Amino acid sequence: MPRFLALAAALLMLLSAHPARAQAADSVPGLRPGDVLRVEIWREKELSGDFLVDETGKTTLPMLGERVVTGVSIAELRASLIEAYRVQLRNPSISITPLRRLNVVGEVLRPGLYVVDPTVTLAEAVALAGGATLNGNLRDVRVVRRGQLISTQVGVAQSLREADVRSGDQIIVPQRSWFARNSTFVVSTLISVTSIVIALVR
Repeated sequence: MPRFLALAAALLMLLSAHPARAQAADSVPGLRPGDVLRVEIWREKELSGDFLVDETGKTTLPMLGERVVTGVSIAELRASLIEAYRVQLRNPSISITPLRRLNVVGEVLRPGLYVVDPTVTLAEAVALAGGATLNGNLRDVRVVRRGQLISTQVGVAQSLREADVRSGDQIIVPQRSWFARNSTFVVSTLISVTSIVIALVR
């Protein structure tokens, strides 16, 4: 019995020493103004859809009207929507997904506005825009926010969440340098010139 009590005490100490770890599952970042809230209610297609979060942090949902959806985690928001819809629906099954609205521009095949899950990587966001052109430089992807350059050489394997890419941001795939675009020509020219010089020296 004393050994059992000691083990139980040790377990309680470990749990209390890492409160953040216990809350990790419920700490998914919430929505920001400009994001899109995707709501899917089982067997209720007319109530499901994508809803834009305005600059005040509100969106308008069917049957519920205008609601503030920022300032809480995704788990908390889902719980509050289930509670609100329970007034009109019997045991509603609801899933919600936060989405980012991004402009993918530069050396891509289909530049434009895309709505994507924040877990999508930068490479996947570029792929949605048709991928980089032959002149695109994926080693120097840039993020611009409100006209200000936020970061350069962003790792394309990073998710939008990891790279702190927000709704309204521009993902820019720049053009490769002149040398990178013409390296084959430059190398072949150097080889030709070298051959001529060697021939003349002889």
